[in-house]
Amino acid sequence: MRPSSENALAEMIRSLRNDSELRRTVESRLREFEEIGRMGSDIWMKEMTFCLLAANYSAVTAYRIAELLFSSNLLFRGSKEDIRDMLIREGYRFPNRSAYIVNAREIIDEIRSVVPDLNDFKARDYLVSRVKGFGMKESSHFLRNTGRKNLAIVDRHIIRVSVEYGLIDHVRSLTRRRYLEIEEKLREVANRLEITLAELDLYLWYTKTGFVFR
Repeated sequence: MRPSSENALAEMIRSLRNDSELRRTVESRLREFEEIGRMGSDIWMKEMTFCLLAANYSAVTAYRIAELLFSSNLLFRGSKEDIRDMLIREGYRFPNRSAYIVNAREIIDEIRSVVPDLNDFKARDYLVSRVKGFGMKESSHFLRNTGRKNLAIVDRHIIRVSVEYGLIDHVRSLTRRRYLEIEEKLREVANRLEITLAELDLYLWYTKTGFVFR
């Protein structure tokens, strides 16, 4: 990583943090994630469903569908076929992920019990090994959205801005080793700014989308 690249990215984020309205939005979203982390298995299941659906897909649409599954109670009572049918009706690209949702539902109480006692890195490894459909990115996403702050969500938006600022080279394949290397480079930027990786992620997402989401 070239020092000038790290400096340039840090300065860009610093300028965004000087926008008081944007900063309040980011801080509010981080508080929301902390609150979710204190909630029960039902809310954790909704968040896990969102993270499963959002992989390589529109986060906004994925969240809308997760909310529909939750409000209709299909998330907890629907069969794999029922959930698949709803995904198809909503135009979701990967309807067979209904199997992932049902599998996650079967172990969500275990996850809610086990994860709080693990540090960030062990919690991520646990989710990768336990949840079908979860890799490093999805597990990091879920943990961030349940209040963890020390993990990077290395998705296409984050990769794009990191490449643009010269923080990393073009990513051909995102192996576990490469993921951890990128995460460490992002951590260096966050440390320079004296913020968490969770906060940095929301600003990086904003630079590519124009809004703060989840």
